[in-house]
Amino acid sequence: MKLLITCEHGGNEIPPAYHAFFQHQQQALNSHRGYDQGTLDLFEEVKFLADFSLKSEVSRLLVELNRSLHHRQLFSEVSKEFSAEKKEEILQQYYFPYRNSVEKQIETWVRFQEKVIHLSLHSFTPIFNGIERNADVGILYNSSKTNEKNFSKNFKLQLQQELPGFKIRFNYPYLGKADGLTTYLRKKFPANYTGIELEINQKYVVENQFSAAIKQAIACVLERLRENEHSMF
Repeated sequence: MKLLITCEHGGNEIPPAYHAFFQHQQQALNSHRGYDQGTLDLFEEVKFLADFSLKSEVSRLLVELNRSLHHRQLFSEVSKEFSAEKKEEILQQYYFPYRNSVEKQIETWVRFQEKVIHLSLHSFTPIFNGIERNADVGILYNSSKTNEKNFSKNFKLQLQQELPGFKIRFNYPYLGKADGLTTYLRKKFPANYTGIELEINQKYVVENQFSAAIKQAIACVLERLRENEHSMF
Protein backbone atom coordinates (compact mmCIF):
# COMPACT_ATOMS: atom_id res chain seq x y z
CA MET A 1 0.00 0.00 0.00
CA LYS A 2 1.12 3.54 -0.80
CA LEU A 3 -0.11 6.57 1.12
CA LEU A 4 -0.55 9.84 -0.75
CA ILE A 5 -1.30 13.06 1.15
CA THR A 6 -2.21 16.28 -0.64
CA CYS A 7 -3.25 19.79 0.33
CA GLU A 8 -4.89 21.69 -2.53
CA HIS A 9 -5.80 24.87 -0.61
CA GLY A 10 -2.91 25.35 1.79
CA GLY A 11 -2.37 29.07 1.27
CA ASN A 12 -3.78 32.32 -0.07
CA GLU A 13 -0.77 33.45 -2.06
CA ILE A 14 -1.19 35.39 -5.30
CA PRO A 15 1.89 35.24 -7.56
CA PRO A 16 3.43 38.69 -8.23
CA ALA A 17 2.33 38.70 -11.87
CA TYR A 18 -1.31 38.82 -10.73
CA HIS A 19 -1.05 41.11 -7.67
CA ALA A 20 -2.67 44.05 -9.45
CA PHE A 21 -5.84 42.07 -10.07
CA PHE A 22 -6.25 41.18 -6.39
CA GLN A 23 -5.23 44.43 -4.67
CA HIS A 24 -8.79 44.97 -3.41
CA GLN A 25 -9.44 41.32 -2.54
CA GLN A 26 -7.60 40.98 0.76
CA GLN A 27 -10.74 40.23 2.76
CA ALA A 28 -11.70 37.40 0.41
CA LEU A 29 -8.14 36.10 0.31
CA ASN A 30 -8.03 35.91 4.10
CA SER A 31 -11.39 34.12 4.33
CA HIS A 32 -12.46 30.54 3.54
CA ARG A 33 -12.89 31.70 -0.03
CA GLY A 34 -9.15 32.26 -0.34
CA TYR A 35 -7.81 29.10 1.27
CA ASP A 36 -8.51 26.26 3.72
CA GLN A 37 -7.33 27.58 7.05
CA GLY A 38 -5.26 25.19 9.15
CA THR A 39 -4.66 22.63 6.41
CA LEU A 40 -1.09 23.62 5.62
CA ASP A 41 -0.22 23.26 9.30
CA LEU A 42 -1.84 19.81 9.39
CA PHE A 43 -0.11 18.81 6.15
CA GLU A 44 3.31 19.70 7.57
CA GLU A 45 2.50 17.62 10.65
CA VAL A 46 1.58 14.41 8.81
CA LYS A 47 3.44 14.53 5.49
CA PHE A 48 6.31 12.42 6.85
CA LEU A 49 3.90 9.48 6.98
CA ALA A 50 3.22 9.63 3.25
CA ASP A 51 5.03 7.86 0.44
CA PHE A 52 4.34 10.97 -1.62
CA SER A 53 2.96 14.33 -0.55
CA LEU A 54 2.15 17.56 -2.33
CA LYS A 55 0.81 20.95 -1.28
CA SER A 56 -0.24 24.18 -2.94
CA GLU A 57 -0.11 27.59 -1.30
CA VAL A 58 -1.52 29.50 -4.27
CA SER A 59 -5.00 30.84 -3.52
CA ARG A 60 -8.01 29.09 -4.97
CA LEU A 61 -9.13 32.58 -6.04
CA LEU A 62 -6.51 32.41 -8.79
CA VAL A 63 -7.39 28.88 -9.87
CA GLU A 64 -9.25 26.09 -8.08
CA LEU A 65 -7.02 23.00 -8.09
CA ASN A 66 -9.84 20.86 -6.73
CA ARG A 67 -12.16 21.48 -9.70
CA SER A 68 -12.27 19.96 -13.16
CA LEU A 69 -11.53 22.04 -16.24
CA HIS A 70 -15.22 22.21 -17.12
CA HIS A 71 -16.37 23.35 -13.68
CA ARG A 72 -17.83 26.85 -13.40
CA GLN A 73 -15.79 27.50 -10.24
CA LEU A 74 -12.44 26.66 -11.82
CA PHE A 75 -11.80 30.41 -11.91
CA SER A 76 -13.05 32.83 -9.25
CA GLU A 77 -15.12 35.98 -9.71
CA VAL A 78 -11.79 37.78 -10.25
CA SER A 79 -9.85 35.36 -12.46
CA LYS A 80 -12.85 34.39 -14.59
CA GLU A 81 -12.61 37.88 -16.11
CA PHE A 82 -9.06 37.24 -17.34
CA SER A 83 -8.37 36.79 -21.03
CA ALA A 84 -8.29 33.30 -22.50
CA GLU A 85 -4.52 33.63 -22.86
CA LYS A 86 -4.03 34.59 -19.22
CA LYS A 87 -6.27 31.76 -18.04
CA GLU A 88 -4.28 29.27 -20.10
CA GLU A 89 -1.08 30.69 -18.64
CA ILE A 90 -2.40 30.11 -15.11
CA LEU A 91 -3.46 26.56 -15.95
CA GLN A 92 -0.05 25.75 -17.41
CA GLN A 93 1.88 27.27 -14.49
CA TYR A 94 -0.20 26.12 -11.52
CA TYR A 95 -3.12 23.81 -12.31
CA PHE A 96 -1.63 21.17 -14.58
CA PRO A 97 1.75 20.82 -12.81
CA TYR A 98 0.00 20.11 -9.51
CA ARG A 99 -2.62 17.69 -10.76
CA ASN A 100 -0.31 15.97 -13.23
CA SER A 101 2.28 15.38 -10.52
CA VAL A 102 -0.30 13.58 -8.37
CA GLU A 103 -1.69 11.60 -11.29
CA LYS A 104 1.72 10.49 -12.55
CA GLN A 105 2.75 9.27 -9.10
CA ILE A 106 -0.41 7.19 -8.78
CA GLU A 107 0.09 5.88 -12.30
CA THR A 108 3.58 4.70 -11.37
CA TRP A 109 2.32 2.88 -8.29
CA VAL A 110 -0.65 1.31 -10.05
CA ARG A 111 1.65 0.02 -12.78
CA PHE A 112 3.31 -2.11 -10.08
CA GLN A 113 -0.08 -3.25 -8.71
CA GLU A 114 0.20 -1.12 -5.59
CA LYS A 115 -2.93 -0.08 -3.71
CA VAL A 116 -3.09 3.68 -3.26
CA ILE A 117 -4.71 5.53 -0.35
CA HIS A 118 -5.10 9.22 -1.11
CA LEU A 119 -5.91 11.56 1.78
CA SER A 120 -6.75 15.06 0.58
CA LEU A 121 -6.72 17.60 3.44
CA HIS A 122 -9.36 20.34 3.63
CA SER A 123 -11.19 22.52 6.14
CA PHE A 124 -14.60 24.19 6.15
CA THR A 125 -16.02 27.42 7.52
CA PRO A 126 -18.19 26.90 10.64
CA ILE A 127 -21.02 29.04 9.26
CA PHE A 128 -21.99 29.06 5.60
CA ASN A 129 -24.76 31.25 4.19
CA GLY A 130 -25.88 31.97 7.74
CA ILE A 131 -26.23 28.31 8.69
CA GLU A 132 -24.00 26.63 11.27
CA ARG A 133 -22.31 23.46 10.05
CA ASN A 134 -23.22 20.50 12.26
CA ALA A 135 -19.93 18.59 12.40
CA ASP A 136 -16.39 18.81 13.66
CA VAL A 137 -14.88 16.52 11.05
CA GLY A 138 -16.14 15.26 7.71
CA ILE A 139 -14.91 12.17 5.87
CA LEU A 140 -15.78 12.38 2.18
CA TYR A 141 -15.83 9.31 -0.04
CA ASN A 142 -17.79 7.62 -2.82
CA SER A 143 -20.35 5.36 -1.13
CA SER A 144 -20.68 3.20 -4.24
CA LYS A 145 -17.06 2.05 -3.91
CA THR A 146 -16.74 -0.75 -1.33
CA ASN A 147 -13.07 -0.08 -0.63
CA GLU A 148 -13.76 3.58 0.15
CA LYS A 149 -16.80 2.76 2.28
CA ASN A 150 -14.89 0.21 4.37
CA PHE A 151 -11.85 2.44 4.72
CA SER A 152 -13.97 5.41 5.79
CA LYS A 153 -15.84 3.39 8.41
CA ASN A 154 -12.59 2.24 9.99
CA PHE A 155 -11.01 5.65 9.64
CA LYS A 156 -13.95 7.24 11.46
CA LEU A 157 -13.92 4.55 14.17
CA GLN A 158 -10.26 5.08 14.91
CA LEU A 159 -10.45 8.85 14.68
CA GLN A 160 -13.42 8.84 17.06
CA GLN A 161 -11.33 6.95 19.59
CA GLU A 162 -8.70 9.68 19.43
CA LEU A 163 -11.23 12.53 19.46
CA PRO A 164 -14.12 11.13 21.55
CA GLY A 165 -15.98 14.43 21.92
CA PHE A 166 -15.99 15.23 18.21
CA LYS A 167 -18.93 14.86 15.85
CA ILE A 168 -17.54 13.04 12.81
CA ARG A 169 -19.81 12.67 9.80
CA PHE A 170 -19.63 10.97 6.44
CA ASN A 171 -19.93 13.02 3.23
CA TYR A 172 -20.48 16.26 5.11
CA PRO A 173 -20.43 19.18 4.54
CA TYR A 174 -19.95 18.06 0.94
CA LEU A 175 -20.59 14.87 -1.00
CA GLY A 176 -17.54 12.73 -1.68
CA LYS A 177 -18.70 12.05 -5.23
CA ALA A 178 -18.98 15.75 -6.13
CA ASP A 179 -16.49 17.26 -8.56
CA GLY A 180 -12.98 17.23 -7.15
CA LEU A 181 -9.49 15.82 -7.56
CA THR A 182 -10.36 12.53 -5.84
CA THR A 183 -13.45 12.13 -8.05
CA TYR A 184 -11.34 12.64 -11.15
CA LEU A 185 -8.72 10.15 -9.95
CA ARG A 186 -11.32 7.48 -9.12
CA LYS A 187 -12.38 7.49 -12.76
CA LYS A 188 -8.77 7.43 -13.91
CA PHE A 189 -7.77 4.55 -11.59
CA PRO A 190 -10.92 2.51 -10.85
CA ALA A 191 -9.18 -0.57 -9.42
CA ASN A 192 -6.32 0.38 -7.09
CA TYR A 193 -7.24 3.85 -5.88
CA THR A 194 -9.01 4.93 -2.67
CA GLY A 195 -9.67 8.67 -2.54
CA ILE A 196 -10.67 10.26 0.77
CA GLU A 197 -11.15 13.94 1.55
CA LEU A 198 -10.73 14.90 5.19
CA GLU A 199 -12.65 18.06 6.13
CA ILE A 200 -12.07 19.73 9.51
CA ASN A 201 -14.10 22.56 11.00
CA GLN A 202 -12.22 25.85 10.97
CA LYS A 203 -13.61 26.74 14.38
CA TYR A 204 -10.63 24.76 15.70
CA VAL A 205 -8.14 26.97 13.86
CA VAL A 206 -6.11 29.55 15.78
CA GLU A 207 -3.57 31.62 13.81
CA ASN A 208 -3.86 29.22 10.88
CA GLN A 209 -3.08 26.19 13.03
CA PHE A 210 -5.19 23.34 14.34
CA SER A 211 -4.79 22.28 17.95
CA ALA A 212 -2.03 19.83 18.81
CA ALA A 213 -4.70 17.31 19.88
CA ILE A 214 -6.32 17.28 16.44
CA LYS A 215 -3.02 16.97 14.60
CA GLN A 216 -1.77 14.24 16.90
CA ALA A 217 -5.03 12.31 16.56
CA ILE A 218 -4.87 12.29 12.77
CA ALA A 219 -1.17 11.42 12.78
CA CYS A 220 -1.81 8.57 15.22
CA VAL A 221 -4.54 7.07 13.02
CA LEU A 222 -2.38 7.37 9.92
CA GLU A 223 0.56 5.72 11.69
CA ARG A 224 -1.74 2.88 12.66
CA LEU A 225 -2.79 2.62 9.03
CA ARG A 226 0.82 2.29 7.95
CA GLU A 227 1.47 -0.42 10.52
CA ASN A 228 -1.65 -2.47 9.80
CA GLU A 229 -3.06 -1.51 6.45
CA HIS A 230 -5.26 -4.59 6.06
CA SER A 231 -7.35 -3.68 9.09
CA MET A 232 -8.57 -0.55 7.32
CA PHE A 233 -10.51 -2.38 4.60
